[in-house]
Amino acid sequence: MTKITSEKISENIQTRNYSRILLWAAIYNILWGAWVVLFPASTFSLLGIEPPNYLFIWQCVGMIVGVYGIGYGIAATDPLRHWPIVLVGFLGKIFGPLGYLWGVLMNTTPVEFGYLLITNDLIWWIPFFAILKVAFENYQLDGAGRGVTRPAALIDYWSTSILNSQETLGSLSVKSKCLVVFLRHAGCSFCREAISDLAKIKSELDSKGVAVILVFQGQKEGVESLLQKYELKGVSLISDPERNLYKAFDLKRGSLSQLFGAKVWWRGFQAIIAGHGVGGLDGDGFQMPGAFVIKDNAMVRAFRHETAADRPEYCGMV
Repeated sequence: MTKITSEKISENIQTRNYSRILLWAAIYNILWGAWVVLFPASTFSLLGIEPPNYLFIWQCVGMIVGVYGIGYGIAATDPLRHWPIVLVGFLGKIFGPLGYLWGVLMNTTPVEFGYLLITNDLIWWIPFFAILKVAFENYQLDGAGRGVTRPAALIDYWSTSILNSQETLGSLSVKSKCLVVFLRHAGCSFCREAISDLAKIKSELDSKGVAVILVFQGQKEGVESLLQKYELKGVSLISDPERNLYKAFDLKRGSLSQLFGAKVWWRGFQAIIAGHGVGGLDGDGFQMPGAFVIKDNAMVRAFRHETAADRPEYCGMV
């Protein structure tokens, strides 16, 4: 029997709310577009503006808006999966007001047109941004490397299997204290640096009875080649291509500043100079790393990177 939690209930309610928002946007766009196509001069009459000579251009605008409505209707069936449609609509609702302001400044657009922006654009900014934010946080790569978006699965992460043994994450934590290191992807310079750091302190960790577990999202062969390169032996591996374990440990996708800030560039330069190099993207390049100490099915310590360039003190953690 599936355990239904308050988190799952909240997630379902949130998704339904997003569907309602997009459904209302679809209805509005289709009705507004139909009105403009069928009665093109009525908009200008209501605003007290002289209609243009070529009303068919305004009717074309109505058709475009109506087509957007069809797109929103499709997106309403699964808002997080169809986020590209929401993104296109959101950009249109940003650029439309910007174009209006430019037209007003250039004295080519009547000020009265601003009334249309309220219902056509401005009221949708916050809900559309909220949908895109959640979609971004839940973006995943499927097994074929294609981008998909779905809510994080609620998993019993202690039952996660270790690739190179018969143990699970939970059973291994009962036998010994575990240092669980989540990697970004095998091509990341900082992930290579992390493996190098672990190789240097592996004997010390062994003397303390600490088992090292590496969690990765890309190809197993890529991680194994790095372990061989840095001569890191005796570590357990967990493959998590859908990043469910990352989410269970509250490791999110990074922002632009977390991944490409000045500190990250400087540290990346240092890592490359140190010989760690850069490889091809192997997984979700926006995924943030982290390190955790677990014992007896419980989390003892947590280090969630503030930037991709952070360098945990693994010995200090255990």
